Amino acid sequence: QLQLVESGGGLVQPGKSLTLSCAASGFPLAPVIIGWFRQTPGKEREGVSCSAGGITKYAESVEGRFTISRVNAKNTVYLQISSLKPEDTGVYYCAAGSICSTPITSHNYTTWGQGTPVTVSS
Repeated sequence: QLQLVESGGGLVQPGKSLTLSCAASGFPLAPVIIGWFRQTPGKEREGVSCSAGGITKYAESVEGRFTISRVNAKNTVYLQISSLKPEDTGVYYCAAGSICSTPITSHNYTTWGQGTPVTVSS
């Protein structure tokens, strides 16, 4: 059974970069579609990026600052965030799903990690 564990979150100053990791276990990652989502209090969970084989997609709100990548040999997907802004604050989740397309919607994803919190503040 596939399990996902996020890590790498923390307190970061605006303008800095951060790389989040999503480690998979119980199933080889290579064929799995992985999405990254973030949630802030009072807002719906927002899909920010997804990866399906060689295909990557990004939400317009993060295009150019977020980069998704995967190392299948490590069973890990990464989300690199550059030029961090206070509005990037939230809990970031990775999830396995059936579709990688925009908009990246949570109802296409069925297996979720526990999330890693990111706070962007000076």
